[in-house]
Amino acid sequence: MAQVKVTLVKSTIGSTESVKGTIAALGLKKIRSFKIHENTPAFQGQIKKVAHLVKVEEV
Repeated sequence: MAQVKVTLVKSTIGSTESVKGTIAALGLKKIRSFKIHENTPAFQGQIKKVAHLVKVEEV
């Protein structure tokens, strides 16, 4: 599978606990932090939930 780079671009302040948990599960802590993940269906579901807070790029 292809790999993608996920970068946190907006703060989670004011977000629901569910959204904060998803951001933590993706391994993101601070703004401009990033992680590289495999592009799986489960990963795509997480990204859809927090799309307004992250930027996704193919590696």
